Amino acid sequence: MELKRIGVVGAGTMGNGISQAFAVAGVEVVMTDVAQAPLERGSAAIASSLERLVKKDKLSAADKAAALARIRGATDLAAVKDCELVIEAATENLPLKLKVFAELDRLAAPNAVIATNTSSISISRLAAATQRPERVIGMHFFNPVAVMALVELIRGLQTSQETYALAEAAARRVGKTPVQVRNSPGFVVNRLLCPMINEAVFALAEGLASAGEIDEAMKLGANHPIGPLALCDLIGLDVELAVMQVLFEGFKDSKYRPAPLLVEMVEAGFLGRKTGRGFFKY
Repeated sequence: MELKRIGVVGAGTMGNGISQAFAVAGVEVVMTDVAQAPLERGSAAIASSLERLVKKDKLSAADKAAALARIRGATDLAAVKDCELVIEAATENLPLKLKVFAELDRLAAPNAVIATNTSSISISRLAAATQRPERVIGMHFFNPVAVMALVELIRGLQTSQETYALAEAAARRVGKTPVQVRNSPGFVVNRLLCPMINEAVFALAEGLASAGEIDEAMKLGANHPIGPLALCDLIGLDVELAVMQVLFEGFKDSKYRPAPLLVEMVEAGFLGRKTGRGFFKY
């Protein structure tokens, strides 16, 4: 089946990035959010991102205009009713996602696939909030969506092969490489990456080295393109904490306990780049 129209729930960093990727690939997109202001911010982010591609000669001005024309914003979730695939990219919060999934199940077309961009929450649990659990799957894109080539495809216990095939085709349609992952806390990338970042926060709190020195050590000693603390600032300290809490609760293993400094910084509102201050100032 040729994918013609998708819905994206959430116009934030991941939502607008996913919307842009599909629009550039020739797919009509309905991007929804709870209010007009976040929709406008998301649309502006897409326009700015596409303009950068034009300036780098990676996209023509005509293709930019065509991509923007394929994206329609809406504050009413019912706008996804004609979409074959709906990708939820709301805040990483289980009660919120369960509520969104129940609403999408009621509003989306009966044969539509409902995907989630969650970075850590159980797909089986989200699927159980719907009357179509076999048509629910995880499609975990990475930030920034325009640059990162990976999409983790996560099956719940209920996910059908037909649903997996549609999600895999959708990922390839936007030029991504899908990797099939079993449903488990943190999946693959965050299962490995987030504990490393968390350990860097422990090292900082213990005075092992400064934030800049920890990052420089990992860049030069492990050949990482960005240090773990700068990466945490990019991801968002609140997102890092949410993933560590999911890992800790899911495995009941103390090695996944969130660093106290990470918890305190989130409580202080130091969330990284999006607030202008995290482990570094922006």
